[in-house]
Amino acid sequence: MGEREHEHVRVAVVGSGFGGLGAAVRLRREGVTDFVVLERASSVGGTWRDNSYPGCRCDVPSHLYSFSFAPNPDWPRTFSGQEHIRAYLEHVTDVFRLRPHIRFDSEVKRMSWNAERLCWDIETSSGSLSADMVVSATGPLSDPKIPDIPGLDSFPGEVFHSARWDHDCDLRGKRVAMVGTGASAAQIVPAIQPEVSRLTLFQRTPPWVMPRVDRNISGPERWLHRQLPFTSQLRRGLLWGIRELQVQAFTKHPKQLGLVEELARRNMARSVKDPALRAKLTPDYRIGCKRILLSSDYYPALAQPNVDVVASGLAEVRGSTLVAADGSEAEVDAIVFGTGFHVTDMPIAERVVGADGRTLAETWKGGMEALRGASAAGFPNWMTIIGPNTGLGNSSMILMIESQLNYLADYVRQLDVLGGRVALDARPDAVRSWNHRVQERMQRTVWNTGGCTSWYLDASGRNTTIWPGTTGEFRRATRRVDLAEYDVLRAPAAVKGIAQEKAGVEA
Repeated sequence: MGEREHEHVRVAVVGSGFGGLGAAVRLRREGVTDFVVLERASSVGGTWRDNSYPGCRCDVPSHLYSFSFAPNPDWPRTFSGQEHIRAYLEHVTDVFRLRPHIRFDSEVKRMSWNAERLCWDIETSSGSLSADMVVSATGPLSDPKIPDIPGLDSFPGEVFHSARWDHDCDLRGKRVAMVGTGASAAQIVPAIQPEVSRLTLFQRTPPWVMPRVDRNISGPERWLHRQLPFTSQLRRGLLWGIRELQVQAFTKHPKQLGLVEELARRNMARSVKDPALRAKLTPDYRIGCKRILLSSDYYPALAQPNVDVVASGLAEVRGSTLVAADGSEAEVDAIVFGTGFHVTDMPIAERVVGADGRTLAETWKGGMEALRGASAAGFPNWMTIIGPNTGLGNSSMILMIESQLNYLADYVRQLDVLGGRVALDARPDAVRSWNHRVQERMQRTVWNTGGCTSWYLDASGRNTTIWPGTTGEFRRATRRVDLAEYDVLRAPAAVKGIAQEKAGVEA
């Protein structure tokens, strides 16, 4: 990247999942073409590229889990598999001509705010550059988390995380341990159970599981969506509306979820006849406190004779013997971790250095917080997609991403209106005020009152992940940038500007 050593762009987008590609499309629509997308892998897709485990699919309906500006009339199923979602993102990349902007194999090593030049100095694995603005779209589900288990390093068999599936490892006929009972595990277990000789599930906390009402989308349906696009929009709108109506139960009236809980119990009873196994699989917290899983084959798989459910977390590894916290043991040949991701302690935060010389991780040591889920105080012209308190417990994250893209678009417009070498830095009092309102609303939600410990909560027990309202509310809150919530920074008079400096270097 020698010829790009002193390259400067207006915007650097980090990541090429839904957030990064969406930001790239929106920038082009705003007339901004001087941008790059920095991607650490060799292809687009983000979490839908990385998660290729058996049975991987989305738990949000296909027509809602796609961009409103890039509808797909040809979804093959009501709930799409990983391969179809990844193909969709490749399609978006090509249709909107994004590939010339993407720098593959360019992992961000460090981003530092340059207060004199009002820009970000960025070091990547393929070279360095600078940017007036950074849009961080690395996503909270991008860096796998494997617990520190004593003796794990001495395990003689294969060990991998669900998000880094080892496709060279043949599990057929092997004794396999599945550690974790989240969304990935609920898909992996039924996919591998028929092939393995024995499957041991280490379960710290049982999930609530509802049936997945999934089916093939018929040819006539797809033809109709192609010929009459408004029918696809109508379908999307209906799916959205149903989920908006459900939000009140999650955010204000968790007791209303009791009926859903009963339906989940009946779903379990239909597949699990053994009372002892049912007792292991029955949660002791309010449904919705953790994400409700959708699966019609998870319970039937667990009821098979070659499956053992250990109602205790994995505590120690002694050679090929796995020891649970309750003392039970299992001999296995391979271990698959479905133990989640670094969500409230995202590694990218350790690589972002703000105006005061502190990293974002240091700034967020007491808990993540950002103005309208986008801007952190002390990090000018830096915006995150799927930032603090923008997650959802019952709907499509694409809706939240598109709201943040609206905010990004107005952010760029405000910089243009202000003119010259300028940056916006979120005011600390504005960040505190926004975060206070969010946390006040969070107190009544099922995520805080449901009696569970989830990945929504940070180390101090604060919910810094979920949005405590409807997607419509969030869209209204992020429609425009309020300059009163920002300090406007201008470059010192002595600075001639990056464009002139660059021209001098090239000369």
